[in-house]
Amino acid sequence: MKNVDVIVIGAGAAGLFCAAQAGKRGRDVVVLDHAKRLGGKILMSGGGRCNFTNMFASHENFLSDNPHFCKSALSRYTQWDFIGLVADYGIAYHEKALGQLFCDDSAKDILKMLLSECEKANVTVSNQCEILSIVKTETGYILDTAKGQYQCESLVIASGGLSMPKLGASPFGYKVAEQFGLSVKPTRAGLVPFTLHEQDKNVLAELSGISLDANASCNNTSFNESILFTHRGLSGPAVLQISSFWEPGQAVEFDLFPNGDLLADLEQALQEQPDVQLSTALASHYPKRYVQAALPYLGIENKPLKQYQGKQLEQAAQAFHQWQLKPNGTEGYRTAEVTLGGVDTDQLSSKTMMAKDVEGLYFIGEVVDVTGWLGGYNFQWAWSSGWVAGQVV
Repeated sequence: MKNVDVIVIGAGAAGLFCAAQAGKRGRDVVVLDHAKRLGGKILMSGGGRCNFTNMFASHENFLSDNPHFCKSALSRYTQWDFIGLVADYGIAYHEKALGQLFCDDSAKDILKMLLSECEKANVTVSNQCEILSIVKTETGYILDTAKGQYQCESLVIASGGLSMPKLGASPFGYKVAEQFGLSVKPTRAGLVPFTLHEQDKNVLAELSGISLDANASCNNTSFNESILFTHRGLSGPAVLQISSFWEPGQAVEFDLFPNGDLLADLEQALQEQPDVQLSTALASHYPKRYVQAALPYLGIENKPLKQYQGKQLEQAAQAFHQWQLKPNGTEGYRTAEVTLGGVDTDQLSSKTMMAKDVEGLYFIGEVVDVTGWLGGYNFQWAWSSGWVAGQVV
């Protein structure tokens, strides 16, 4: 039996970062992961460039049944702390939009940095190691694994959520929580594309590849970014963002001219070119292929601008400003970037991430009921929650 101070289950962002922090304190730390490849989710994130944090990260960018829970960790290890570490390693990065920071070169740079931090702190990282059982003892925990037995004082669960099962996602962390009497908030896919009902898909699938600026709104929340039509449904940053707030059966409202007044533009076109077709006037704002499909789909007759009577032109503009779409569902965990829900924060210490009633058992990262917006926020939660646990395990 291998006897160590700390075992971290999960060699993702939160697990590796936590292990390095604990190792720096002189703790004997082992990281165990069942996947073949370390840091799979890190490597594919941000299109392979890893959106590793956000300059504007605050507790307001997170969803949780207890929205105050993440405040402590985020304030004690901030985005600026992690940006400083990235700079120390000479990793070149850039801001893409809205404070989102990406590696100039590759997500591999972030994974190499985390593994280097672990190496410096004498942390042992072991992959392809399945956990068979966990037993609590008077002094800690005994783990039966595919690579033999381990004994530790502190056990950290950093096994992630259910999103992207191809990368090894599993309900492991939730099962551990339940084994030790902790409740788990219902989980569902977050930051995920929408699928469509047949009547919408028949029209919109033809627009695959077209991107539009849009403001997506649902449940008193809105995001002004872009949407992308796909052959399966609707994606793009605004859709991924609003998907975390959407509930099945609800409609989402899209303003497809979010930064202006379409009616004013059409009225100006009417003054200048009264004989021009509505489709032609709209084509100065939208891709032609979109306009050709959108007018019949939205029930708008295409004719010269001068032929629109009364409020018809206003109604046409309104159809683009207030497009109501009721999704059929989402693409689910297969393509979701995160998992909403997870280990109930009421049962964890916000200062240490330890289970209040189970000495030496910690939960960090995505397995916890704290979910960030799109844009580097979930990585920041991984760093912050991993750091605070790493100070005490």
